[in-house]
Amino acid sequence: MFFEAIQTIWSDSGLIALTWQHGLMIGVACVLIYLAIVKKFEPLLLLPIAFGVLLANLPLTGLMSGAAAGSKEPGGLLYYLYQGVKLGIYPSLIFLGIGAMTDFGPLIARPSGLFMGAAAQFGIFVAFIVATLLGFSPQEASSIGIIGGADGPTAIYLTTRLAPELLPAIAIAAYSYMALIPLIQPPLMRLLTTEKERKVKMEQLREVSKLEKICFPIAVTIFCILLLPSVAPLIGMLMLGNLFKESGVVERLSSTAQNALINIVTIFLGVTVGATAVADRFLRPQTLMIIALGLMAFMFSTIGGLLLGKLMCWLSGGKINPLIGSAGVSAVPMAARVSQVEGQKANPSNYLLMHAMGPNVAGVIGSAVAAGILLALFG
Repeated sequence: MFFEAIQTIWSDSGLIALTWQHGLMIGVACVLIYLAIVKKFEPLLLLPIAFGVLLANLPLTGLMSGAAAGSKEPGGLLYYLYQGVKLGIYPSLIFLGIGAMTDFGPLIARPSGLFMGAAAQFGIFVAFIVATLLGFSPQEASSIGIIGGADGPTAIYLTTRLAPELLPAIAIAAYSYMALIPLIQPPLMRLLTTEKERKVKMEQLREVSKLEKICFPIAVTIFCILLLPSVAPLIGMLMLGNLFKESGVVERLSSTAQNALINIVTIFLGVTVGATAVADRFLRPQTLMIIALGLMAFMFSTIGGLLLGKLMCWLSGGKINPLIGSAGVSAVPMAARVSQVEGQKANPSNYLLMHAMGPNVAGVIGSAVAAGILLALFG
């Protein structure tokens, strides 16, 4: 009796189904957990993603399996939570929270930041062209290219609609590169700008009125969604969250959107996206190509923002520091902080943070618009 019980437990355990591919992915999950906890690389997102990878690669759990046809047994927990990713609900709700946390004042004070935000989407289209030449379909190439926007929710939103089979690699690449901004951007910033340019001190931004801040999300919503209806879930939620914040009359809603709601959705999004990275789908040469193309997209986006920053520096007679151009990628506020750090290295009395926030928040809008264009073309 005792030995039969032991035999039954052994035959039902995941140990006998464990393969070297599972072992490798469990190792990858542990490395990601280490980076999140010890190195603090985007821990709010990387930690749940890494744990999702770990759970998905423990055999026979059925966490991502739906209910079998004709069976009364329910599907796995993560299968049901994943429907929020699959249906595009979570990225839009995260944009609601981001909107409630974002101050568009620096962008309103200096609207030219919009051009830098647009230029910093350059890498999306470079990666799209290269991925197409490498044999990816236009839908797959679009999903890979959007990594260059440095916007995780937008990358997930677009990929679930155009190339859901690539979601694990693209999500992990997008969030990894966002976390590595302080390592990737500074060498490019120093390479493409002169010391004289990096020392440029910018004039203080004008004060933005409350009326301007309230009108901004309404005007952007009307213009962007009329132009690109497919981007309505992202832009609509982003601007609704910002209107909550700036109106000053729905403090409870604003507080919920930027705290409890975004935290809950981030947990569900991170764990379920990580759980799609199962060994047989993730361990393919295609994954390495996506990660390499994603890095290229991110680098070219940074270059695009910097080159436009240099052009604006020249046109303004040296009044604009080109370092703020690199903040046009939409990783808020990390990219703006990198501009601040590099500016202060060149000139310790330089304070570029608020100036860089303009292109930075413009990048959030820019990457969502780029996703809308790709959806309109290939969706």
